[in-house]
Amino acid sequence: MTSPTQAPRVPQADRSRAMRARLLEATVELLVERGFAGTSTTLVSERAGVSRGAQLHHFPTKNDLVVAAVEHLTERRGAELAASFAELGPGSLGSGAERRTRLRRMLEMLGEHFASPVFAAALELWVAARTDDTLLAAVAPLEQRVGRELHRMTVAALGVDESQPGVRELVQATLDLVRGLGLAATISDDSARRRRILTEWAAVLDRELARQTDTELAEERP
Repeated sequence: MTSPTQAPRVPQADRSRAMRARLLEATVELLVERGFAGTSTTLVSERAGVSRGAQLHHFPTKNDLVVAAVEHLTERRGAELAASFAELGPGSLGSGAERRTRLRRMLEMLGEHFASPVFAAALELWVAARTDDTLLAAVAPLEQRVGRELHRMTVAALGVDESQPGVRELVQATLDLVRGLGLAATISDDSARRRRILTEWAAVLDRELARQTDTELAEERP
């Protein structure tokens, strides 16, 4: 039996999972702070509070560690995006002022994601993967998965019909825009300019979606 003063023993499997999680979180933090070139296994183990021997047991090389961090980062980005879209609440865009308000909220949320530390870490991996075939093999399919899921969530939030001409391109242009603004944010604080651009893009989306709605209603009339 465990004595009153003795803490319950944590199972080895749980300790191992917790250690891996600390190592992966430390890797993401260092990618943001120091970039891919400045992230080393030694720094990761120090940041995570894990011995070098334990770190090498889980991830013998930097590539092993970074490839695992890619998957971890993908899961984090997916979870954060899903939570942000959930805050928008269920329902369609509506019309008039309600639609404009929802569009602005959605674009602000997307802008914040692409200016977040998790996107900065992902960007470091994109750049490194360009000249590293092993890393590219890990990064490319996961980024494609994130892209597809983000596109799906955006379509659902907009409540649009992608079978209508130009709608898919409009959604993709929106995502390309916020991704580009996220790239600019890695160089300097671009939040004021980002807000102005997204406000104007919300007006463009509002006009285009209103036009689509008017077209669909006209087609439904006898």
